[in-house]
Amino acid sequence: MLTVSIWIGLLALFGFAFYLVLSPKEAPKKGSGRRGVTGPVNITTATAQKGDIGDYLKSIGTVTPVYTASIFSQVTGTVTAVHFTEGQAVNKGDPLVDIDSRPYEATLLQAQGVLERDENLLGQAQMDFKRYQDAWARNAVSKQILDDQDKLVRQDQGTVKNDQGTVKFDQVQVDYCHIVAPIPGRVGLRLVDPGNLVTAGANSSSSPLVVITQLQPITIVFTVAEDHLGPVMAQLRKNSKLSVEVYDRADQTKIATGELTAVDNQIDTTTGTVRVRSTFANEDDSLFPNQFVNTRLLVETLKDVVLVPTATIQQNGQTSFVYVIQDEVAHLRNVKVGLTDDRLGVTQVEGVDAGEVLANSSFDKLQDNDKVVLASANPAPGGPGAHAHGGHGGSGEHGGKGGHGGNGPPGP
Repeated sequence: MLTVSIWIGLLALFGFAFYLVLSPKEAPKKGSGRRGVTGPVNITTATAQKGDIGDYLKSIGTVTPVYTASIFSQVTGTVTAVHFTEGQAVNKGDPLVDIDSRPYEATLLQAQGVLERDENLLGQAQMDFKRYQDAWARNAVSKQILDDQDKLVRQDQGTVKNDQGTVKFDQVQVDYCHIVAPIPGRVGLRLVDPGNLVTAGANSSSSPLVVITQLQPITIVFTVAEDHLGPVMAQLRKNSKLSVEVYDRADQTKIATGELTAVDNQIDTTTGTVRVRSTFANEDDSLFPNQFVNTRLLVETLKDVVLVPTATIQQNGQTSFVYVIQDEVAHLRNVKVGLTDDRLGVTQVEGVDAGEVLANSSFDKLQDNDKVVLASANPAPGGPGAHAHGGHGGSGEHGGKGGHGGNGPPGP
């Protein structure tokens, strides 16, 4: 009997629980929140404005000196002096390294002595030739003697030229013992010390005496995708000066601004890109050889277009849309996205007029025709007519097309 009572109690308890589950509940009051939020949605807003935005091509570049000189010894000898300090800036012609020149000076002195002797022999032959000419005019000597003396003079002239070449060569060897900077720039770390024996020429076993890199001006080499080469070349054919902005490795801090100066003559079929070179004054030495940087090549500037904060643009698949606020009601509107400036946070759009107010928050609660409460109104960054800088990403697509991923459906 007790067992039956227990089973009856359990069945009654299950029956009551089943009734609670299946019993109809009061429907929530009609409101704008798709997740049970009732009443108007609190939002912040931003205003679409007209301005200029740049079409930029982004890439990674390498700082490359205009000139780099690895200086080797042209003669064999002992280093007697090093005239530079490590990292020193030098001008063209500044002394760098001295090599013991005494053996070469002795050889030069010998060559000068031979030249002096042969010049005097030539002078004597020329005097004799002049005498023979006068004698032949008086029929005192034969024509053969005169001609022989003429050829002797020419032989002595050839000997003197040979001696002069020897003297010049030996003088060059002496000059090679006093190495000067061939270009202006900055020297690297010291690679030789006084007393070191250096050998002539560059080979696999020898190291340079010093390396000089020119820092002012300096260049940056980067690549442009072949799909974007057409617009770049079109600007260059019009003799337009294309600006290049350089940012640090983290792509946060702007380092310098320069100008595109050269485009390579062929496309790399492996990568589908072409190398280009830009030049920078680098007066503050902010660019360092072989440094990796991020570049932004300005191809053209779009004037007087509609700009909105990128965060106001929502995505649903391939469709971009915004919420336009009119009479405190949010209206979903599809837009066509153009260039984006990820630094200023603005995007060029079509489908919105300048001056229209857009929702800039609460997208997880917002949907078409919802009532809204305006928390604040923030103008687009930069104010009316601001210049913005958009750009293509590294893959060649327009950069950053959307803000937060909205939950609202696309417009019709």
